[in-house]
Amino acid sequence: MALALRQATAGTGGQGALLHRWDADAGRLNLVAAYGVDAETARPWAELRQEQDAPPSCALRRGVLVQMAEDGLGTGAAGTVAVPLTGAEGPVGALSVLAAPGTGGPDDVQLSFLHAVAAWTAECLDRAEGRPPHRETPAGHGRTVRTVELTATLAEAVTVQDVVRAVAQHVLSPFGAAGLVVSVFEDGRLTRVGEVGYPADYLRRFEGPLTAGMPVADVLRTRRPQFMESPAQMYERYPAVTDKIMMGASPKTAWAFLPLIASGRAIGVSVLSYDRPRRFSEEDRAHLTTLSALVGQALERARLYDLEHARAEELQSALLPRTLPRLPAVVAAARYLPAGRGEQVGGDWFDVIPLSGDRVALVIGDVMGHGIAEAATMGRLRTAVRTLADLDMAPDELLGHLNDLVSELGEDFYATCLYAVYDPVGRTCCYSLAGHPPPVFVHPDGTVQSPVVSPDPPLGAATPPFAVHELPLADGTLVVLCTDGLIESGARDAEEGLAELLRVLGRAAVRPARLTGADQEEDARGLAELCDTVVSELLPDRERTTDDAALLIAHTRAIPAADIASFGLPDDPRAAGQARELVRGQLSRWGLDDLSMTTELLVSELVGNVVRHAKGPMRLRLLRSRILTCEVYDGSLSTPRIRHATYTDEGGRGLQLVAALSRRWGARYLSDAKCIWTEQDIPNGSHDPSPTGLN
Repeated sequence: MALALRQATAGTGGQGALLHRWDADAGRLNLVAAYGVDAETARPWAELRQEQDAPPSCALRRGVLVQMAEDGLGTGAAGTVAVPLTGAEGPVGALSVLAAPGTGGPDDVQLSFLHAVAAWTAECLDRAEGRPPHRETPAGHGRTVRTVELTATLAEAVTVQDVVRAVAQHVLSPFGAAGLVVSVFEDGRLTRVGEVGYPADYLRRFEGPLTAGMPVADVLRTRRPQFMESPAQMYERYPAVTDKIMMGASPKTAWAFLPLIASGRAIGVSVLSYDRPRRFSEEDRAHLTTLSALVGQALERARLYDLEHARAEELQSALLPRTLPRLPAVVAAARYLPAGRGEQVGGDWFDVIPLSGDRVALVIGDVMGHGIAEAATMGRLRTAVRTLADLDMAPDELLGHLNDLVSELGEDFYATCLYAVYDPVGRTCCYSLAGHPPPVFVHPDGTVQSPVVSPDPPLGAATPPFAVHELPLADGTLVVLCTDGLIESGARDAEEGLAELLRVLGRAAVRPARLTGADQEEDARGLAELCDTVVSELLPDRERTTDDAALLIAHTRAIPAADIASFGLPDDPRAAGQARELVRGQLSRWGLDDLSMTTELLVSELVGNVVRHAKGPMRLRLLRSRILTCEVYDGSLSTPRIRHATYTDEGGRGLQLVAALSRRWGARYLSDAKCIWTEQDIPNGSHDPSPTGLN
C-alpha cells in the first residue's frame, strides 16, 4: 500500500496521502497507511464513521470523488481529494490526497490518474481479503495496471534516459506502437533525447528550428495532443511534413503526438508511431494523454537532475588532475568512475605530488555525500593537501591540519583520506589513514599485501594525532590506493571487496621493466591496463553503481646507490670549503662538470648559513636523477627565511642567491634535525617527462 500512496501523492502533486479500509461490520473507516503525514497528525482520522463530514467518509458514502477546501488535519494543505475504493463486492475503503499549498489542487489529468491508482488499490485490498478480482473490464484493468506500473517506474527514473526507457517499456509495446521519439523544447527548437524504432539518419531530417506547419508545433502551441490515424489524414492536415516523411521513405502510417507538460508549460513532445493505420478510440486518447502528463513531470525532474549532474561532473573533472606526472621514483595511472546511478556526483579525489629529495606523495580521499557542494569541498581539500605537501609535512601532521579544515566546514562535513609518502632513497612508504581503506602493495615477486592497521576516524570526526605506519618497499613495488566505492557495494561489504581486490591484483599484477628512459611509456601502458582490469573485475556493472569510485596505482622505483652521495661535514667554518671540494669531485665522477660552479655556490651558501645560524652535526647529500638535488642537514629546527638586504648590509643575501640559482628550494624537518635542499635541471636531461593520461 505504501507504493499506492507514494504514486497518488507524486502523480497529483500533493504533499501526502491516506488510505482507509472500510469495516462494514463496525460501520467505520480505519486508517491503515499514511504517506507524508505522521501518525500523531493523522490521529483525528484514525477511525471515521460513515456519516462523518470528513472527505474519506463523504467519498465512501456518495460513491464519487470528493474535494474539500481544507484538510481537517492541520497540515497546511490547500485541500483534500478523496476517492472511494470499490471492490468486487462493494466499497472497500477510501484513498485521500492532501493538496500541496499554492497548487490549487489536482487538474483533470491528475484526477484521472488518481482514479487509476484508486482502482488498482481497491483490487489490492480485495486480493488481501481473498476476494475475487475486481469487476473492472479486462481492457480497463490493463489500463490501470499500465498506468500504475509506468508511474512506479517513472518515480525511480533519475536521468532523461531512464524516462525514455520507462516510456518504451510501459507505453510503446502495450499500445502496439512501433516507434518512439522523445524531444525537449528549448531555445526555439526541438532536441531529441531518445528514440526507438527509427534510423538516426531519417530523424535528422526533422532537426532544426521549430517551424509552423508541423504537428509538433501545434502540439507545443496548444498543449493538446494530435492523433493521426493514417498518412492520408496526415497529408490533409500537414502537407509540408508529409513531403518530408515520403522523401524519407518512412514505414510509419499512424502517429500520436503527445505534449509533455510540466509546471504549466510544454517542455517537449513524445511521438508514438505505428506500422499500419490505427484508429484511436476516446479511451485510447484519454489514456495516452494521462500517461503523457506523467511522463512530462518525470522528464522535467530528470532534466534538472541531468543539468546539475553535468555541472557537478564538470566541476569535479576540473578539480581532479587531468594528468599524472611521471617522476623519477614513480609512474602512476588512475581512474575516476562516476556512479552509474544515484543522485549526484561524489567527492572522490586523488593526486600524485612530487616532494623534495625525489620523494613522492600519493594521496586519495572521499568527501562523504554527493552533489556540487561535496565536489567543491573535494577541490578545497585537494588544494589544501598540495599546499601542506609543499611544506614537506609528515603524513600525520598533514592529516591533522586537514582535519581542522574539515571541522571548520560544519558538523555535516566528513571526509576520508589516505596520505602516503614514498622515499626512493630509504625505500620506504610512510602513510596515515583517516577512515579510509588501507593501501595494497604488490611486491616484485607477485605477492599482494594489505597491512592490517587500525585507521583513525574520518576527517571532521577525528581527534589528532593520527597514527603513522611505515613499510619497507622493494624496488618495483606497486602501491594501490582506492576509495570505498570500488570495493564496497550493496552486495558486499568493504572487507569482502578488499579481499576481492587482492585476488584480482594477484592474478593480474604486472611487473614492468625498470623505470628508465623510454621504458616509462611501456610501464604507463601496463599500469593503465591494470587499472582497467581492476575496474572491470570489481565493478562489472558500472551502470548500476550508486557511489563514485577512484583508483590510483603507482609503480615505485628506488634510486640506485650509484646515484646517491652522502658526506659528513665538520661543525666549523672549514665545512664550506670541504663541501665545495666534495661537490666538485662527485659531479666530475657523474659527468656533471657543467653544474659544478653553480652547485659549489649553492653548497657554500647553505653550509655557511648553518655555521652562522644553526648547529651541527652537518651532512651533505647529493642525488642524481632527472634533476640534481643538493641537501644540507643540520641539528637545528630554526626556519631559514629570505630577507631583503639593504645596500649597506654586508650579508643577508645568501638565500636570495640560492633562490636565483636553483629551480626550486626549501626546507623539511625531521624528528631532531632539518634539511635545506635545492634542485637544479641537468643539462640535456629528461627532467620534464610527458604526463600519464587519465580516463
